[in-house]
Amino acid sequence: MKLHSLSFALAVFASVCQSASAQSPLSEQERTLGFMPIFNGSGLEMWSQKGNWVVEDGAICRREKGGSLVFKGQPVPNDFELRFEWKISNKGNSGVYYRPGQYEYQILDNAGHPDGKNPRTSAASLYFCMPPAKDLTRPVGEWNEARIVCKGTVIQHWLNGEKAVDFDYADQRWEKEVELLRVRGGDVHSRGAFLQFQDHGDAVWYRAVRIREIPAQEQLVSENIKPAPVPEEMLEKERKFIESKRQPAQNIQK
Repeated sequence: MKLHSLSFALAVFASVCQSASAQSPLSEQERTLGFMPIFNGSGLEMWSQKGNWVVEDGAICRREKGGSLVFKGQPVPNDFELRFEWKISNKGNSGVYYRPGQYEYQILDNAGHPDGKNPRTSAASLYFCMPPAKDLTRPVGEWNEARIVCKGTVIQHWLNGEKAVDFDYADQRWEKEVELLRVRGGDVHSRGAFLQFQDHGDAVWYRAVRIREIPAQEQLVSENIKPAPVPEEMLEKERKFIESKRQPAQNIQK
């Protein structure tokens, strides 16, 4: 095992062992793959917050306004797989940030929230970049099973056992999507962020959070699956957003 991999594993292990009641959600397969739990179901040791996140019935819950919940045990590895379960409130919105800047796995009530009208901002999207292939969410109030898998230039978002997003951002066919992320404030090449659960003002729950570093010899090949089409009305709103972001820069140059 590489030194940085060992350091990551030890840091995560220490974070979950601080509580005597720590319970591992790992399956035998996950242990073999090298997953480590970073939430033990009973406390938020190694997580940074302002008191607005609590543990209820073995799950992390956003209780009131106060900002994101950030795991401080170790930055997210460059190549990694994150697994977690999430549940959102009616018309709710949240997100999982896993790389620097606006690099977000969207958490959403697709049916009740306005962002659900645009596949590019719907649940399991790489927010304002890559839409999921289809809506894979379960009804509000039910738990969803999610995975984020990243290695090299490949990004995958899974939801409830199916690939929602799978693309290689080095492939020129996704140039427009990569530019959208850049305009929003995300750089596909950035690495080294701390994992964050977003406080967007709505009740949201997370549990069974575990992560592993993907070893160099493990291959991850993208199928570059076709994303859901974005309605023309939403495309027009995106164009206006991009123009609004570019206008200040143009004024400064003048």
